[in-house]
Amino acid sequence: MQKRQKSRFLFSDRWLDRQSIVRNMEAFQDLIVIVLCLGLFAVMLIQLWGIAIALTQPLDYKHVTAKILFVLILVELFRLLMVYLQEHSISVGVAVEVTIVSLLREVVVHGALEIYWVNTLAICGLLFVLGGLLVVCAKTPHMDCMSANTKFCPVIYRGGRERQNELELQYSRQCDENQPLG
Repeated sequence: MQKRQKSRFLFSDRWLDRQSIVRNMEAFQDLIVIVLCLGLFAVMLIQLWGIAIALTQPLDYKHVTAKILFVLILVELFRLLMVYLQEHSISVGVAVEVTIVSLLREVVVHGALEIYWVNTLAICGLLFVLGGLLVVCAKTPHMDCMSANTKFCPVIYRGGRERQNELELQYSRQCDENQPLG
């Protein structure tokens, strides 16, 4: 039997180039995220204008508080999109913070006394789980950061090969100084 050539089925021999497709799709995703950021920024400005108008009228504390907390949620979402643009990955810690603020906004808007006890228990359980996840995220270094070995990752980055050579040289000097004279 005659073997098929591998090159017939490789992507590189075709008119579609995998790397250029991925590069173009990442650029398109970045464009989508930038449009979302601009949209969030516009919604934040509209909400701030609504808060300013609400403060000039007779004060409805629930309404104003709900608008302020909504702006804070939008700020956190904006920060989540900024992290995505920088690292090309979603920050779980920021996503958990957005969820916690959203839950607390619902409690403040509806009032803790007006929510059924079953819903209150569910919200408390969810807040407990999200708080635990937030602690775990804070204690665990970011895996994408560790694999990328960039200067934004304090766990792995050593400042390039020159810095690593310098550290090795310092270590060897320390070892030489600690050797017994003999």
